[in-house]
Amino acid sequence: MTAAAPAAGPTTAVVRTEGLTKHYGAVRALEQLSVEIGTGVTGLVGANGAGKSTLIKLLLGLVAPTAGRAEVLGHDVVTAGREVRAAVGYLPEHDCLPPDVSASDFVVHLAMMSGLPRVSARERAAEVLRHVGLAEERYRPMGTYSTGMKQKAKLAQALVHDPRLVLLDEPTNGLDPAARDEMLGLVERIGRDFGIAVLVTSHLLGELERVSDHVVVLDGGRLLRASRTDDFLDATGALLVEVLGEDAQRRMGEALASHGLVVRPRRQLLAIDAAHGRPDLHDLVRDVACDLGVGLVRVQADHHRIEDVFGTRGAAS
Repeated sequence: MTAAAPAAGPTTAVVRTEGLTKHYGAVRALEQLSVEIGTGVTGLVGANGAGKSTLIKLLLGLVAPTAGRAEVLGHDVVTAGREVRAAVGYLPEHDCLPPDVSASDFVVHLAMMSGLPRVSARERAAEVLRHVGLAEERYRPMGTYSTGMKQKAKLAQALVHDPRLVLLDEPTNGLDPAARDEMLGLVERIGRDFGIAVLVTSHLLGELERVSDHVVVLDGGRLLRASRTDDFLDATGALLVEVLGEDAQRRMGEALASHGLVVRPRRQLLAIDAAHGRPDLHDLVRDVACDLGVGLVRVQADHHRIEDVFGTRGAAS
């Protein structure tokens, strides 16, 4: 795959919805969704049942909306679903691979279904399988693959026809931490090195902070928030402190509280509220640690996380 120059700044929307709604009987899977999604990597975030997969199916023209409309790459998803699917790659959430077929034959077949001649399809399949890390295993039956390898094969078929947009539905689902990191690295590379717009869904909110330029948050089928990832991660004004030593966290917290600070434990850290109100706070933390004889590991500004947008809704579970 040939790398494209990264896009700079805001760009034209590749996905646009207006009042998009989908009901399954009494179940309201998606309700009045109006959002624009541009190039780069966009994370579609929400708990299981938030409407993420429903939105993907609507954007592919696989199901019809109850109300509202959506455009993908300028095509109406209802009247031009074939054009949408020709220009978009799709990695489904659930396993859909024939176990007795090799990844090479599978990806070649789908490339030819997308209109590539056989020779070009074989060349392109070999290229994308190498890109996703299946160069050595591409001739093995996919039924012998690990979960991570199956996800890579699904990613390869989504890329083989050189789409302008890829829709990745829970690509890290079922992966161990090492395989998850590898998949996220591939997602980031697709969006930033190869210039393909990416919409990637996950219920694991923290992992999308690492790779997304923008985040769209759904909750109960409704839009909760859509913004640049950086906007979620603004500094809170608090300070995080980590110390080492016997009973160090408790003693450090009590000592800082005696100076009038509001201190709360956060796992192995101490969070000091309203850090901006004490210009000498870093010096105070250093001096208190020295007086107590505890090891000061780090002092850093606290930042919001994507989880914070849910408040007490519990959507990050």
